[in-house]
Amino acid sequence: MTALARAEAAEAARRDGPPRRRRGVRPGRVILPVYSWLVIAYLVFPIAVMIVYSFNRVTRGLQQVSFAWNGFTLQWYRQWNAVPGLTSSFWLTIRLAIAATVVATVLGTLLALALVRYRPPRFRGKTLVEQVLFLNIAAPEIVMGASLLGLFVTINLARGFLTLLLSHVAFSIAYVAVTVRARMAGFDRSLEEAAADLGANAWVTFRKITLPLIMPGILAGALMAFALSVDDFVTSNFVSGSAVPFPVWVYGATRVGIPPQVFVFGSAIFMVGICCALASIVVSRRQP
Repeated sequence: MTALARAEAAEAARRDGPPRRRRGVRPGRVILPVYSWLVIAYLVFPIAVMIVYSFNRVTRGLQQVSFAWNGFTLQWYRQWNAVPGLTSSFWLTIRLAIAATVVATVLGTLLALALVRYRPPRFRGKTLVEQVLFLNIAAPEIVMGASLLGLFVTINLARGFLTLLLSHVAFSIAYVAVTVRARMAGFDRSLEEAAADLGANAWVTFRKITLPLIMPGILAGALMAFALSVDDFVTSNFVSGSAVPFPVWVYGATRVGIPPQVFVFGSAIFMVGICCALASIVVSRRQP
């Protein structure tokens, strides 16, 4: 072999690199994806059943949910407001969730800002506040509902929309505060200082710098508060009184039979939740 041929062979070997070894399939690469998809299927299956059976025809005399497939129909979507008690309880739940979300998001965000920015002695009792937040999350709902009911009875506050609102705000603030606080963990305070050096006051700095940076955390906390409010049954059952929200109404209807419109409302709530989650993802990706 000539020197030129040996040089060409060495250059080709350098470009190709060392010979690659054939790797066998690792079990983790198969088991973990399969396990993840099984968990997702387990969580989504009940919701899928609810959506499918919201289109199921009822052949019996009573208009109740039937898990025997009788044919496709849009009847229950056309007659979504045919059950007066169900419709009123659904709109009560939506109004309650929106009001509780707004109040809990504002209070929880302010509390998260205080916990991140201030330390003792400027913020006395900070450790106590943090422990109360985590106790609020860890406490069983039946304990929360019974204690709130005892409080309202003690102060002679009539049960209704106001007691529902106070209760939902009480157990939602902790989730909002923890979520926003996690978002602010890596917050760069030098940005606020730069805005102050350029002449911005505290309100302008918060509106132009702080709020856009923590907005994904605020949206995540608000979505969590909304979902918790719509989904809550135990606490609402204790403090609802004459104002019956959607979960409490459905629980009462199980004794005589659930109308198909329950699945229609459930499907609508699920789709709205999906849209809100997608919107939150889009907003998060647009943030720096």
